[in-house]
Amino acid sequence: MHWGGALFTLCLSASLAASSTNNVPSAISGERYNEDLFIRPLLGWQNLLEDVLRDSESSGQHYTLFPLTLGQILEEYSIAELHLTLNSGKWDYDHWGYPDDPSVGTGAELWAWMADGPSSTIDERWTGLRNALAGLFCASLGSLDMRRTSSPSTVFPISFSPSTPHALRYANLPSENVCTENLTPFVKLLPCKSHAGLATLLNPQRIFDADWHGLSIHLRSTEKGTELKLGVQAVFDPVRLSGGRRRDWSFRLLFDRMAGSSVVRVQVPDGESHALSPTFVADDSAAAVYNLITQVPLDVSMSWPYEHTFQYTRVHQSRLVPLSIQRTLRGSSQIHVGYFENLPALVTLWMHTMETKVDGVKRDDLISNVTYHPHHVLANGQKSPSTFQATLTIPAASTLHLSMEVSRAFLKYTEHPPDAMRGWDLPPAILFPVCDPTMGICDMRSTSADVRGRMYTPSLLIDLPTPDFSMPYNVIIFTCTLITLIFGSIFNLLTRSWVIVRVED
Repeated sequence: MHWGGALFTLCLSASLAASSTNNVPSAISGERYNEDLFIRPLLGWQNLLEDVLRDSESSGQHYTLFPLTLGQILEEYSIAELHLTLNSGKWDYDHWGYPDDPSVGTGAELWAWMADGPSSTIDERWTGLRNALAGLFCASLGSLDMRRTSSPSTVFPISFSPSTPHALRYANLPSENVCTENLTPFVKLLPCKSHAGLATLLNPQRIFDADWHGLSIHLRSTEKGTELKLGVQAVFDPVRLSGGRRRDWSFRLLFDRMAGSSVVRVQVPDGESHALSPTFVADDSAAAVYNLITQVPLDVSMSWPYEHTFQYTRVHQSRLVPLSIQRTLRGSSQIHVGYFENLPALVTLWMHTMETKVDGVKRDDLISNVTYHPHHVLANGQKSPSTFQATLTIPAASTLHLSMEVSRAFLKYTEHPPDAMRGWDLPPAILFPVCDPTMGICDMRSTSADVRGRMYTPSLLIDLPTPDFSMPYNVIIFTCTLITLIFGSIFNLLTRSWVIVRVED
């Protein structure tokens, strides 16, 4: 069993209340900084680590704790709510359950609610926002152009009740990789960088060696100001780190470091003879809590002294069909979920071939509220993405298959990426909670426990018709060789003078 990859969460929040900080410079009244590290076991004894940092800004123009760079971006582009995630790997819901941060789609995902206005103005601000964040976090967010942008407001609802109209822009880039050059500017947003607090545990060599890891930036407006939540999630496998024998873990094993401040919470496994050190205080959720203000430095460790070799539990692996979603409902009643696809113009869905089957039997009554917007040519000559959204009804104790035929685009040779032979990444589909179809879309916080938030399918890799790029290379070589021979011969004829040389006996 994996120790649910430690979920490392730093929380920095500022409200109009009195300031409260941990090892950070004294803040002005109205700013508050909190950070929290939560570690819980996952199926297979992987560890989930979440490090969250929250920071809020009051109505004034003071940036004691709140990062100035983000504040300027929010003000420049009239951003009311912003969510950016950079993830690497595939989140396994069957083995790891629901993540604390639902945005676990592969690659980069960005969506923002902006003050409404003319469509051209919103698109200009969206372009400026993407470029500003790309420069700030050293990521390829500039590639999230209008070819990947849509406005699925039912999938990504605004988190507050605005007094004025707002517009949504959403885009994702599944091929974006997360590396140290993204983590470095991320850490610089913290008041003390990586010199104090839980941020000292963010060892790039260990974080990026995890089975799954991701960075998240969440900004939203509140009644008291703006709240910023910075999060790092990672799934660690202590058995792999220990050489494949034991599931014992510690901060030094996971991070090669010890924590210096703030609060650490560890979820204690039930019904197992384990040893957790040092001494802890249990909270209401039966989790071990360590206050790092009184315990500095802290090296939390958990061991199983009577277990010599750990054996992984066998879990059934479900098969996924390309461009279809397959989920198994484990429950006693049917549920309703929304299904959303945001596909670039690389593929075209043929709606007349759509089929829904349950246990091999065709069931057209299980899909409703179908909306499909095919791609169209924009003013700049680019093609917009196509969006598909529907409500699925999954019967109890059954598996529903949704499938449809697609056609692949034929691109010009100048439109292919440098690694054209690798293929193109399609973004993951999204399952989101809905109420009964007669009731419409539910709020994310008022749904049942069956579907608590967004769920992401794995991304897909498709192979488009690719030209033979060696032919232009051969033509260039042949042409250059021919020109060289012709030019050399003509040049010799024009520049050389022929004279008679007498040879004496």
